[in-house]
Amino acid sequence: MNVRRSAAVVAVLAVTAGLGTGLGGGFGGGFGGGFAPVALADDASPVASAAPSASPSQAIPTGLYGSTDPTYDGVWRQSLALLALDTVEEKPGAGAVRWLVGQQCASGAFAAYRADATARCDARTTVDTNSTAAAVQALAAVGGQDAETGRAVRWLKDNQNKDGGWGYTAGGPSDANSTSVVIGALTAVGDAPDKQKKAGNSPYDALRALAIPCGDGEKDGKGSGKDGGNDGGAFAYQPDKKGGLAANADATAAAVLGSLGKGFAAEAGNGPGKQGDSVGECVSGDSPEDLAHNGADYLAGALAADGFLTSALAGAEDQPDHGNTADAVVALAAAGDKGATAKPLAWLEKNYGVWAAKAGPAAYAQLVFAAHAAGDDPRDFGGADLVAQLKETGPARDVDDYSSIPSDETATGEEDGAGLGAGAWWAIGFGLAVVGGVVGFVLVRAGRKRREA
Repeated sequence: MNVRRSAAVVAVLAVTAGLGTGLGGGFGGGFGGGFAPVALADDASPVASAAPSASPSQAIPTGLYGSTDPTYDGVWRQSLALLALDTVEEKPGAGAVRWLVGQQCASGAFAAYRADATARCDARTTVDTNSTAAAVQALAAVGGQDAETGRAVRWLKDNQNKDGGWGYTAGGPSDANSTSVVIGALTAVGDAPDKQKKAGNSPYDALRALAIPCGDGEKDGKGSGKDGGNDGGAFAYQPDKKGGLAANADATAAAVLGSLGKGFAAEAGNGPGKQGDSVGECVSGDSPEDLAHNGADYLAGALAADGFLTSALAGAEDQPDHGNTADAVVALAAAGDKGATAKPLAWLEKNYGVWAAKAGPAAYAQLVFAAHAAGDDPRDFGGADLVAQLKETGPARDVDDYSSIPSDETATGEEDGAGLGAGAWWAIGFGLAVVGGVVGFVLVRAGRKRREA
């Protein structure tokens, strides 16, 4: 389970409960954290928005990875799938890339999913920072989409909070996960995260405010084993109502990468700051490198006993969290503690199957990132080929000459002003085909009648 996606779902549930509209659909589990959702229209005006409605029978669009309803994760899973394939030097089909590009709004932002990509984004389009930043990382990796990534990054910069961070929606309170995924997007396009400031604060200042100092936090037995179970060094997702910070393993994994200035597809590091080649102990410094070191120390301790992290959901605390465990492996490897990745990687190799098959492309992508960062072969992950399994979740006709997808020049999503996006051209082509068929049918019938006469 990923808290990176949690705010979206909790926001949807909050609106559903508040409005009593009965909106919804199935979610693959519960989530923690969240706040009231807002949508950002193309005029950059935050307005209240209703949640989208899931449709279990919805047809999966051409070019999209995965076979489940994409309402809440279409852009997210597509972005992770494309980035994971690029990480192992696999070229994704042009149709899959164009599908992602076609989801972009004229403002530069992305929503979780737009069923009608030909419709202009408006106040009802619930765009978010996570989908936008994930799309930036993917499109920057596959290349050839500088205009699209540039617009997306401008939107992210325009919607930075005064504390230097980002919330899930524009204007929402900053959280560790959203701030970190945006840092990854900035790095992907060559921008220095520490130079991106609002009211004098950088993204690293926002993460610093969410870091639990060494020696602080409750000793609940789930913290780092190296300091007696204390939560010091971990990151909170957001402060609670009283300003308190509660350790969150998924937020910590994300914030370690963010503090290191890295994205999802992080390479193994040699260890930042004072940690050398392994994590060691919580340090008192507050530089981004020190914060990454302390977060990695917390994760290493949390994984030491069982090799996996457990769910943060109420009533499911004893359930293994495969996605969080995979993210923690990436964070540990990026922080230079490759030794601490061995046990969770071995656990994932034995236990990922049912989870990944159910969760789909994003899950396989997370596993690819974990294996890659830790120096393992994603094509021989406990004897299985993660890359092949990820590709199997892809479009059946994911080739470079999609007949139902327009050329690269027209597949640019919404434009500021005149111009048609990919979906519009597809609709026009489909309409012409229908008209042609009708005309042909009429001509055949007319010729038959003349012969019969």
